Amino acid sequence: MKTTLEALEGNKIKLSIEVEETEFDRYLDGAFRKISTQIRIPGFRQGKAPRKLIEAQIGLEAARSQAIEDAIPASLALAVREHDLDIIATPEVNLTGGQEAGNIAFDATCEVRPVVKISGYDKLKVEMPALVASDDDIDEVVKYERKRHATLADVDRVAKVDDQVTLDLVGSRNGEPLPGLNVDDWLYEVGRGWVAEDFDKQIIGSKTGQKLEFSSIPSGMTESADFVVTVKKIQEQVLPELTDEWVAEHLAEHETIDAWKSAVRTRIEESRLNQVRNTVVEKTTAALAGLLEIEAPEAMVSGDLRGRVQNTLKQFESQGISMEQWLSVTQQTPEQFIDALKEQSVLAVKVDIALRAVALAESLEASEEDLERQFTRIAAQVKKKPAAIRKAYENNDAIADMKAQIAKSKAIDWLLHNSAFADDKGNKIENDTILGEHDHEHEHDHDHDGADS
Repeated sequence: MKTTLEALEGNKIKLSIEVEETEFDRYLDGAFRKISTQIRIPGFRQGKAPRKLIEAQIGLEAARSQAIEDAIPASLALAVREHDLDIIATPEVNLTGGQEAGNIAFDATCEVRPVVKISGYDKLKVEMPALVASDDDIDEVVKYERKRHATLADVDRVAKVDDQVTLDLVGSRNGEPLPGLNVDDWLYEVGRGWVAEDFDKQIIGSKTGQKLEFSSIPSGMTESADFVVTVKKIQEQVLPELTDEWVAEHLAEHETIDAWKSAVRTRIEESRLNQVRNTVVEKTTAALAGLLEIEAPEAMVSGDLRGRVQNTLKQFESQGISMEQWLSVTQQTPEQFIDALKEQSVLAVKVDIALRAVALAESLEASEEDLERQFTRIAAQVKKKPAAIRKAYENNDAIADMKAQIAKSKAIDWLLHNSAFADDKGNKIENDTILGEHDHEHEHDHDHDGADS
């Protein structure tokens, strides 16, 4: 087999492949064997008739057509492996010779994964939530706890934030009541922001007995609804006085205000640190993707999107939810649902390309030990021998994909140790604080299933 490679525009290449007639004869033999299982020759069991007899009965043209159909994908796969091509879409094939006799020749136009250089990755800045709890953060928790023990007192004034108001609520769209938005004598704390975009704005300044009519977008929905709200009672919350005695009585594990506030601060900061650690890979890779100067190839986005849609539908099915029910509850159209998933796919593709660029720039590659570690891990999960797992990956041409995933994982580790982390106010967060004392190298291993991204 002879192959030549020509670079085209837009991350595309053209492979010109020629299969010599002596080699093509193997595919011709295979085509005759395949056809022999579909016809009957007197005196021979099905599939056992000699090639010459089959050729005499059906002619060479049908078998040659089948052989060409078999030879093209097989030869193309060999050429892709020979040139180490990373194809991201089904190639466009054009047969250029050998339809009737002689060598088989064809061109395959292939779109390949773009290999890029990415500037600024070595000085990447990543914004994370603040780790340090402010005095306002502490006061908010303290106020919430005091509210839990508050008493209510009727007031003869307009409603304001933190008041408890008793409401009759009617929510509808096109004259039809909306589920969950029709209730009598509902006790609501002004300022919660639970019902709709500007619901609280409408309630603030209202008086007892007042009837309010307005339109707003209910929380969790995308279309506006009509509201009729009757304010039946306004009560203010009378908070207990904050003293050491009150703390000791109502918060048994603490004896003083200072001890309680110190514990609150510790709890908030531990929670925030856990949140930062849980999202640091996502935020770091998203920041890296923002440096990419090319658009995400549509072929890669489409492939990723198909997988996301299938996985989402499987999740719905496992929970007994139909797509129609989900769209109805979330007030989405199918197009909006797909668009939201496509945004995730675009980001995932950009992250894939960018991480490969970092791995290439920093010479981060999968070693033989890395491969063996993965084969051993997978073997333990499926209760097979590592050698069998390696063989399966080799048979499916998936070793290169595994190497790429390992290299990307190493690129993530490199970024986590070399990026600059700070909160929204510019306060630096030390890498060691985020990473902790344990090894992060294998905490974000990707599934090595030979996927494109």
